[in-house]
Amino acid sequence: MNRHERTVDVLIIGGGPAGLGAGAELAASGAGRVEILEREQSAGGIPRHCHHGGFGGRTLGRGTATGPAYARSCVTTALHAGAALRTGVTVTGWAGPLTVDTTAPTGLERITARAVVLATGARERPRSARLVPGSRPPGVYTTGELQQAVHLHGRRIGGRAVVIGDGPIGRAAADTLRAAGARVVALVTDQPPAPLTALTRGGDRTPLLTRTTVTALTGRERLTGVAVRHHDGRTTTLRCGTVVFTGDWLPEHELARRGAVTLDPGTRGPAYDPAHRTDRTGVFAVGNLLHGVESAGYALAEGRAVAAPVLHHLTTGAWPTGRPAVAVDAPLRWVAPNLVGPDGTLPPGGRFLLRTERRLTAPLLVVRQDGRELYRRRLLRPAEPGRSFPLRADWLDRAERDGGTVRISVC
Repeated sequence: MNRHERTVDVLIIGGGPAGLGAGAELAASGAGRVEILEREQSAGGIPRHCHHGGFGGRTLGRGTATGPAYARSCVTTALHAGAALRTGVTVTGWAGPLTVDTTAPTGLERITARAVVLATGARERPRSARLVPGSRPPGVYTTGELQQAVHLHGRRIGGRAVVIGDGPIGRAAADTLRAAGARVVALVTDQPPAPLTALTRGGDRTPLLTRTTVTALTGRERLTGVAVRHHDGRTTTLRCGTVVFTGDWLPEHELARRGAVTLDPGTRGPAYDPAHRTDRTGVFAVGNLLHGVESAGYALAEGRAVAAPVLHHLTTGAWPTGRPAVAVDAPLRWVAPNLVGPDGTLPPGGRFLLRTERRLTAPLLVVRQDGRELYRRRLLRPAEPGRSFPLRADWLDRAERDGGTVRISVC
C-alpha cells in the first residue's frame, strides 16, 4: 500500500505533558511547522485519568487542578501556540534518519522532519514482567489500568483490595480504589519502614507492610489472595479480590530502540545530554521516556526546555559527538542526564537527578572523572528509593569533554 509522504520542521512523538510542552514552546518560538503525534484518541498523557488534585503548580491554581483539567490545559496551550496535534496516529518505525512511518484511520504516511523529539513517556511493569507466579485471574491491575477502569470507564471495584507499593503513586492507587468502593486492606512494599506505618484516609486506617515481598497470586476464576513473605521469613496470604501493582516504571523506549538510539543502562531510556540531545543527529528526547517517572510538571518543564536546543539545531545543523558518559556506582541506581554536553549547557533547573536502590541518610556525593575529583557534597536530607533527589550541576565546567566516563558515587 502506498504511503502519503510529506515534511514538517519538527515532529514530536507523544502527546503527554512533555510533548505538548515542547510543541507549545517550539510553535510559539517560530520553529516552523510543529506537529505532535499521539497514538491515543485524546492527548494529555497519564494525567487524563488521574482525577486527584495536585496538578498545575503555578500554572493552574498552585497545584489544585485535577489531572484531566491539567491535560486539557496542556493541549489548549499547544494548540493556541500554533502546534498541529494529531491523535489516533501510531508511529510504526523509522524509514530514514529523520523519517518515520505512521498509521492512522486516514491511512499510511511517511513523515520527514528537520528534527524529531521523542516524548513517548513511561509505563508500569505489569505483574508478568515482575515475575510474580500465579494464574491470570481478573482483578489484577497496574495503577494506570485501574485509573482508566475507574475514571474513564466508570467501573466499580468493591470488595477487598491490596496495593503493591508505597509512596505517592501507591497512595493515589489506594484513593482510587476507595473511590470505586473497595476496602484497601494493606499496602505492601519491600522497602524498610518509613516514619509512618499506616495511612489514614477518611477514617480508614490501612496497614503498611514493609520489608515484605509478593510471592504469588492465588485464585483461578477470580483473584482470591496475595501471598507474601515478610523479612523474617514469615509467610501469609492476604485475602482480596483486587490487587494493584504500582511503580516500577519502564520508559517506553521501543521506538527509540528501533531507531538505533543508544539507551542508558541505568534509566533504560535514551542516553542524552543536558540539551536533551541523543546520540542520533537531529533526535531529541524529553519527559519520562528518559527517567520514568517524574511529575507531570517536571515533564512539561523538560518539554519546554528542549525548544532552545532544537531551534539551535534547526539554525546551525550542529550536533556534538564523543560526549563522555555520566554513570553511577551502587547503591545509586541511575543519573539523568547521562551524557556531558560540549557547550556547557546545564540540565533543567541546573541539576542532575539521581535515584538510589536503598535509603541513604545524609549521603556524601562525590563526582570523579579519570580519578580526578570534580565535586563533593553531603546532602542534608535522606535519599529514598523510588524518589529522585538532585545533584547540582555546577561541576560540569570542570569535566573534560574529551575525557573518560564521569562517575558519581556515595562515600
